[in-house]
Amino acid sequence: MAEGGVTLPLPYFLRRNMRVYLDTCSLQRPLDTRSQIRISLEAEAVTGLIGLCVDGLVELVSSDVLLFETRRNPWSERRAYALTVLETATDFIRTDRTIRNRAAQLHQQGLKPLDALHLASAEAANADFFCTVDDKLLARGKILAQPEIRVVSPIELIEEINQ
Repeated sequence: MAEGGVTLPLPYFLRRNMRVYLDTCSLQRPLDTRSQIRISLEAEAVTGLIGLCVDGLVELVSSDVLLFETRRNPWSERRAYALTVLETATDFIRTDRTIRNRAAQLHQQGLKPLDALHLASAEAANADFFCTVDDKLLARGKILAQPEIRVVSPIELIEEINQ
């Protein structure tokens, strides 16, 4: 309760257990060279979001697709960083027939195969948000995702959390 007896609304993430799926690109954003303002802002947004996950205020969703793509990363520092972040996940989604079928649909509608698997995994996890820094995936995902999940950039996600 604020001064004067006025009750302030709780931030979105404190009103319910918000579930977030970070694709590999967004997961790696804090390690990118911050040569552009957008990259710096997205890196800070992802870092803040990871902090909320570590503090247990936001639920991070992981998947075998994220692990597969992370383990393929040739840079050991990036690989280790991503694996450490993914250890904070509260849910782990294994690819099954339903996810593969949904990913095939998404691929037919224009998503790259791994992007389609990521989005299908997020949908299967009942994530509230699917976060990416990939502009093409962001635009296409907003059109193709099931209505229960919002496809957002890290900056959009932080804005949503702070509402």
